[in-house]
Amino acid sequence: MKEITFINQNRGRWKKLEQELESGASESPDALGALYIQLTDDLAYAKTYYPQSDITNYLNRLTLQIHQQIYRNRKESPQRFNLFWSRELPMVIFENRKQLLYSFLIFSLAVAIGWVSQMNDATFVRLILTDSYVNMTLDNIGNNDPMAVYKQANESVMFLGITINNIKVAFMAFMMGIFTAMGTGFILFQNGIMLGTFQSFFYQKGLFWESAKVIWIHGTLEISAIIIAGSAGMVLGNAFLFPGTYSRMHQFKKGVKNGIKIALGLVPVFITAGFLEGFVTRHTGMPAPLVLLIIGASLLFIIWYFIIYPIKTNKLTLQHYAKPTH
Repeated sequence: MKEITFINQNRGRWKKLEQELESGASESPDALGALYIQLTDDLAYAKTYYPQSDITNYLNRLTLQIHQQIYRNRKESPQRFNLFWSRELPMVIFENRKQLLYSFLIFSLAVAIGWVSQMNDATFVRLILTDSYVNMTLDNIGNNDPMAVYKQANESVMFLGITINNIKVAFMAFMMGIFTAMGTGFILFQNGIMLGTFQSFFYQKGLFWESAKVIWIHGTLEISAIIIAGSAGMVLGNAFLFPGTYSRMHQFKKGVKNGIKIALGLVPVFITAGFLEGFVTRHTGMPAPLVLLIIGASLLFIIWYFIIYPIKTNKLTLQHYAKPTH
């Protein structure tokens, strides 16, 4: 659709909305929610096809005005909550899908390096995971309970500690983006090396399946969330380094906002991962089908909500504007 056609089809609705906002006219929560959804659709379309146009800046400003009005009215919080999960977060994920891919590739490369390094040097694990941890694990293996580390603490204490630590790691991956994407890349690389080394160590001991089926009960969500948090850090870093035609400060603020949205969207994932690690992972004797069900369900959720659903949301938005109007 040509830009002038897009503008002519929607100009009347935008002007009417702008006049109502300027006059302070009161809108019901449902009406505001509907207007917000329409405008985010408009803005997403404009960003896709006219990213450097004045109409994109205009729609961004108008959307921000409604956003602020929604936040001023506490009664609208349920509607705002639904909009965040059903529209805002998926669209931010889609807009920054390249950063998500780069984050995944960096982490995967680090896992491979950790694995190969341990396979070629059996002492490498001590450098990465410390002597005390390796010695404890060797004792557990000798006692025929290699995953005993997950049984040592009280369930609730373990759940709380793990969840806080995971959120801290994700926060670090995001905030290191201030030092450009290299800072975030370092956090991803560090965690990837640890995972690759850890799994390679158990492989050398002939315990790869025994370790994997336990680790990935919680690790599927945990590792995925760290990778996604890494993409949030890259969004922040790239916004500052590559402002494009906008001012560096404008793009930096946008990067901070989008990065925070991604990071906030990961909190429930980390809480669930912490729950699984604290209360479920310790049951190392669970039947393999149940273990595979938990891992498979976790993986399907990550793929659906953070890959498929954002693509679908963007596609529906574009289809909406592809329909002829009468």
